[in-house]
Amino acid sequence: MGRISDETLNAMRQSIVDGAPDTASDLARRAIAAGVEPLEAINDGFVPGMHAVGEQFARGQMFLPDMMASAEAMRAAMAVLDPELKKQGADRPVAGTVVLGTTKGDIHEIGKTLVGTLLAAHGFRVHDLGVDVSAEQFASKARELNADIVGVSALLTTTMRNQRGVVEALVKAGLRSQTKVMVGGAPVTRQWAEEIGADGYAKDAMTAVALARSLMEQKPVPEPA
Repeated sequence: MGRISDETLNAMRQSIVDGAPDTASDLARRAIAAGVEPLEAINDGFVPGMHAVGEQFARGQMFLPDMMASAEAMRAAMAVLDPELKKQGADRPVAGTVVLGTTKGDIHEIGKTLVGTLLAAHGFRVHDLGVDVSAEQFASKARELNADIVGVSALLTTTMRNQRGVVEALVKAGLRSQTKVMVGGAPVTRQWAEEIGADGYAKDAMTAVALARSLMEQKPVPEPA
């Protein structure tokens, strides 16, 4: 298997920081052609680019449109590398399974999509239900996928209360003990998350990744059969 030069790794990282999907997918294709392990390209080349983007965003040196462009570049690279991973039967270790969606009555997509892209880049298996998702849909998908985490976004104060409904639906479905709930969106606060019984609140996409990781650490490890 080929090794990736530092120069190529830097170029991969930079393609994400620059938000250049064509460059990212081209670098990914060239890496595969050179016999590079897809996992190495993902973990050592492209993911560090997303980390850099997250840090710059947190410091106010990057804004939402830049971050969206970076997420698009990450998606382009993963679209090339994921099928290669599957071909080798070398799926990345899954950090956890997440069901995401924007709550009933709300059609805001951007923040949620960004969270999904970043979680996928960090090894989570993500199922995005889209927008205007009912509490029951969240619960039934969580059951179907045996989800570790349900992430519920709301951008309006009027739809925010539907996040409470998702927590209640998971309780009703008997899933609450095994499924963590994280909430986010402009009007959402940590206090609101506590009030509705969610497990955590993320103010932006990078915080959501850190939160998802810490929620996974809190999950009890299943006893070996």
